Amino acid sequence: MPQSVSLDPVDLTILRLLQNNSRTTNRDLATAAGIAPSTCLDRVHRLRDAGVITGYTVKLDPAKLGRPLQAFLAVRLQPHRRPIVAEFVAHARGLPEVRALFHVTGHDDFLVHVAVAGVGELQRLVLDEFTARTEVALVHTNLIFEEWSGPAMMPPPAHG
Repeated sequence: MPQSVSLDPVDLTILRLLQNNSRTTNRDLATAAGIAPSTCLDRVHRLRDAGVITGYTVKLDPAKLGRPLQAFLAVRLQPHRRPIVAEFVAHARGLPEVRALFHVTGHDDFLVHVAVAGVGELQRLVLDEFTARTEVALVHTNLIFEEWSGPAMMPPPAHG
């Protein structure tokens, strides 16, 4: 298990602001954190080098890109073995409809977040790209009505 990185309140301020808007300028980050811009830049580099910051993303509206229907596919593999899992992951990650893929515990082995143009496209995706595979034993489909993001992720509070 990866080890936690020691973060002070300035680091936490920088991380919270970048999670809310990764385009925040270094000058604005520095002002909000109460430090010099050069110090802020050094901190961001340290957080990136330590693996706390793993990248920057752009959030897109699937509907505006012609994919207004989103769903979670709960997928069960049979058998659930490492080489089969690796092949399934490679296949799913290569599909343009797949937004995220989670290997999970429980009755199902994967949760796959997909975005498609409509019901017909969802049916095609499930039948032709998932259930047609020999290792896929079962697919449950749950439509997503609405989505909300959680707050910025911070480390758990220290208990003393």
